[in-house]
Amino acid sequence: MRTPAKVRVGDTPDVRVVGPVTQTDIVRFAGAGGDFNPLHHDPGFVATSGFPGVIAMGQMQAGILAGWLSDTFGVEHVRSFGVRFVAPVFLGDTLTLGGTVVSIDETEGESLATLDLVASGDKGPVVTGSATVVVAST
Repeated sequence: MRTPAKVRVGDTPDVRVVGPVTQTDIVRFAGAGGDFNPLHHDPGFVATSGFPGVIAMGQMQAGILAGWLSDTFGVEHVRSFGVRFVAPVFLGDTLTLGGTVVSIDETEGESLATLDLVASGDKGPVVTGSATVVVAST
């Protein structure tokens, strides 16, 4: 098991940049997740939907954000993770993933940090959320 991260309230662990998002990324995620909605792969259908182009699944961005969280703090230290979908991600968008430690509390013998999370695209946040992770006692 990895040693819990040492953080303080206000810390912002290193961000991760992913992208640009490609049609191949979306197709791979569709295959893995089973989401074959034509908004994610059919430009003709998308043209009738009101969107300006093919969009990625919200769960794809949420999964990428979860990957940043688990890589940063260790999956074994993640106690909760939740997200809210804010805006669509289009082909060619680049995602920036990160978070801010907003509190640290002692609970049941563990130091638990609460983080505000965000995945931002080219035009601002696309997914926001929060997580609780075990961190090193200070």
